[in-house]
Amino acid sequence: MKPANQKARPFLVWATVAAVAAELSLMSCGTSVPAFPQNPPPPGEAAAAGFGQPLPGLTPQQLELFGEGRDDFLEVETAEEGLGPIFNGLSCAQCHSVPTVGGGGFINEVRAGRLDASGTFHEPPGGSLMNMFSIPPHLAQEIIPADANVVAFRRSIPLFGNGLVEAIPDEAILALANLTAKPPGVAGRVHRVADVASGQQRVGRFGWKAQHATLKSFAGDAYRNEMGITNELFPQENAPNGDEALLALVDRIADPEDLPDPATGRSGVDKFANFMRFLAPPPRGPLTDSVRQGELVFHQIGCASCHTPSLTTGPSAVAALDRKPVPLFSDLLLHDIGTGDGIAQDDARPNEIRTPALWGLRTRSPLLHDGRAATIEDAILTHAGEASTVRSRFGALSAVERQALLDFLRSL
Repeated sequence: MKPANQKARPFLVWATVAAVAAELSLMSCGTSVPAFPQNPPPPGEAAAAGFGQPLPGLTPQQLELFGEGRDDFLEVETAEEGLGPIFNGLSCAQCHSVPTVGGGGFINEVRAGRLDASGTFHEPPGGSLMNMFSIPPHLAQEIIPADANVVAFRRSIPLFGNGLVEAIPDEAILALANLTAKPPGVAGRVHRVADVASGQQRVGRFGWKAQHATLKSFAGDAYRNEMGITNELFPQENAPNGDEALLALVDRIADPEDLPDPATGRSGVDKFANFMRFLAPPPRGPLTDSVRQGELVFHQIGCASCHTPSLTTGPSAVAALDRKPVPLFSDLLLHDIGTGDGIAQDDARPNEIRTPALWGLRTRSPLLHDGRAATIEDAILTHAGEASTVRSRFGALSAVERQALLDFLRSL
């Protein structure tokens, strides 16, 4: 988080892990690192079609907060500003840039731990997240513990429409979990979390394990855990592999590192949350006859049992978020459909994953939390557990029905 009088340097949002590794290699050799481009690349076709835009109906002040947050989202952090000592990325946009700023990304975070014979998950010292990088002189580089028998990868989830998702009342998600007319075998469980931003027990909805309920807590967690920048919500650094003595040796910046801007009173976490809160949902693709037929198939075979087509926000002081439809195609619940990553997180079990929202699906590839599915069809065929019946129905579709369903999903 740079002082107000220092110009932010937008990061080339299409960066890859290889590029970051090359930069860190140069840094470790004492070689100067070339400056990042001063402007992000021109928006692609998807961005021009409406991805990455602010919500319609924002006030001029809210649009200003959106732009301010986007600038901070693009900003490249340095060790002198608090980056590290262990981290996964140099900016928010490095992991959230596809198809444009605020989307998903190609970088997988790594998590690890140990499942015992009873199926209980044990976090290693320092937590399950294994940061890929460290600041020079790289004394703090994390390693996967030798006793870990679970190693999982998680892709970055697109952030489009997250302000609408945040504005869905807890009661609406609880109602989906309590439905009595669910198809046989389909459960779905709310993840109740202690929200550090509000100090309240809330219904989780953000992250692969629905581990966050609000955008501010989500932003604060990512700033500390993915970039190593402590903040008001997460004021303590993560010790590399839990080694507090090593942390004391390599962490030279006083905590918290993300401080409010004297001119506005807003911290980096506040700005990130504002950007996500005012970010518009993905636009729909063209609606053809096949797409409309595919939507019927989607409902007929039971996909909508978990991929709830639309929810509604509650009353809000922000007109753009006040009682609006949220066509995200998710119930925001935890399910066991055979694709769990083996990592327990708070009350979320190792075999559970939050139902991924399908809006914006046409811009995402590969699919599932770890990118194991190359195509939409591969992802469907990977479903098991609670989704076994739906997968079997998919397999029984005629060629025309299957194509219509895929056309529908590619329109989202």
